[in-house]
Amino acid sequence: VVKKNPHSEERRLAWSADPDPVVASAGWALTTERVAKQPEGLDPAGLLDVIEAEMRDAPDRLQWAMNHCLAQIGIEHAEHRARAIDIGERLEVLKDYPTPPNCTSPFAPTWITEMVRRQHDK
Repeated sequence: VVKKNPHSEERRLAWSADPDPVVASAGWALTTERVAKQPEGLDPAGLLDVIEAEMRDAPDRLQWAMNHCLAQIGIEHAEHRARAIDIGERLEVLKDYPTPPNCTSPFAPTWITEMVRRQHDK
């Protein structure tokens, strides 16, 4: 609902900076949406800087949202893919997340690699 709201960009910016990790995770979810669908005006390198510095120690919900953004940057932006994979490998966030057979792991390097492979197979 919020991502279709005309004020979603203002909310994205405000929520991403909120000290409450639940609110901040909503801001990161809106950022992930922008990375995928409206990347104009975003700074993927700057987002990667924040993710690299903060994701490992973030509370679970916020960490999940930041990890999703990390993966989306790596999937959608080839020029940032190697760095996104490197950050994921070094931070190891969700590396051991239990993943059922035939599902894609939320571990960013695996997720990025698999989604890029699928795009190329189309």
